[in-house]
Amino acid sequence: MRSAEVPVTAETRRPQRTSPYSMLGLTWRGADPSSLRFRSRGASGWSSWRTAEILRDGPTAGTESRGRRGTEPMWVGPSDGVQVDVRGSGHRDLRLVLIDPGVLPSDASARAGSVTASGRGSTRAAAKPTAAPRPPLLFRKAWGADPSWRNGSPTYNRGLRQVHVHHTASSNSYTRAQVPAILRGMYRYHTASLGWFDLGYNFVVDRFGRAWVGRSGGPDRPVRGAHTLGFNHNSVGIAVLGNFEATRPTTKAVTAVVRLAAWKLDRHRRDAGGTVAVTSEGSDRYASGAQVRLPVIDGHRDTNETACPGAHLYDRLPGIRHRAQKRVDRFDPR
Repeated sequence: MRSAEVPVTAETRRPQRTSPYSMLGLTWRGADPSSLRFRSRGASGWSSWRTAEILRDGPTAGTESRGRRGTEPMWVGPSDGVQVDVRGSGHRDLRLVLIDPGVLPSDASARAGSVTASGRGSTRAAAKPTAAPRPPLLFRKAWGADPSWRNGSPTYNRGLRQVHVHHTASSNSYTRAQVPAILRGMYRYHTASLGWFDLGYNFVVDRFGRAWVGRSGGPDRPVRGAHTLGFNHNSVGIAVLGNFEATRPTTKAVTAVVRLAAWKLDRHRRDAGGTVAVTSEGSDRYASGAQVRLPVIDGHRDTNETACPGAHLYDRLPGIRHRAQKRVDRFDPR
């Protein structure tokens, strides 16, 4: 893993040669810039200009953040050049973050393990589950999470009332073998660049339908994430790798979200197709203390001023709710 943070100056606003990297982001303090664009240089030359979306995820104010704002971490693949274009005023200490997560021997061979109804791996036949079972998961070791990057220890919610669905607003053309590196890059950006405790999302789903454990603390436990500013205190965050404003999520990815949501909600006796009254802890859409009624399975745009999880994934949420509840009912022993 290699990463670098450099001030954005007149020089970095011109095409620049860089050390090898595959992910980039921009961070700053103060007001958000009005426009953030970049282009990268890879094996086939310079890319077209791309918009860097402002990151609307985040921990509860004052709990993990160092006060820095940032863009989504953008996966661009192997690159050795960059140019940025930033417009607006009110921001300060603007930095360009370049990350090379490297390649590990295990990246191409990561496989999810099967689990029994109790959640433990087994090669023996399991008894019929009496609750929606935990789907196969790829744990943090599978994507090479370095525990030394964490800033502190996990915290836990008292329960779980919601599932927030996200997209990562990045590339849709990644390969199976690149997914662990993407997760390492996101982890490095969230912790080293933004000062969060750990990777913000509890779970990440890729376009191949694999479900990855994101934040540490135990996937079976109600770990507080840093995925939905103002609404992390009684929820779990599931992010799908990709940008779904113009592209549809794969059927396998949607199915993985259904299975994760059904498993987590059934453990807490929640109706996947229902709504719930929650209290905001302060977001850019709902002030702290505001009482809001939201779907039990919602999209990030329901709680924050963002396009996340993208129009095409957001449109799939009614079906995800229906399928998740149907899965819960299938295993209901009553």
